[in-house]
Amino acid sequence: MANGPVRNKGFVLVVEDEPLVRMFAVAFVEDAGFDVVEASDANQAIAILEARADIRIVFTDIDMPGSMDGMKLARAVRDRWPSIEIIIVSGHKRPVDSDLRTRAVFFSKPYDVGAVTVELNRMATLL
Repeated sequence: MANGPVRNKGFVLVVEDEPLVRMFAVAFVEDAGFDVVEASDANQAIAILEARADIRIVFTDIDMPGSMDGMKLARAVRDRWPSIEIIIVSGHKRPVDSDLRTRAVFFSKPYDVGAVTVELNRMATLL
């Protein structure tokens, strides 16, 4: 995109097992001016976080196959990379406030892209 946004707001790791939903999330996060790294499950997300020091925000679905869901991933990120901001989404589950760690927010699916974009931009100002 020659006239697209300048991608200098940092890297967002989008973790979503559904390919079409992941493509949608990647597209709107990029449209918001962020660079995106994709993972299809929490194990892949952890491997990416271990290999890269430039991820600033993790955007994860709760419901994913594998050894950990998005809530467990959020706890692992908080424990190992406490400076990373976290956005958690789900169409099936709603975490109680005590499940949300510091620097984590939740959006129900289908989420309002505008509201999530506002939150991404807010988080980027904290970095």
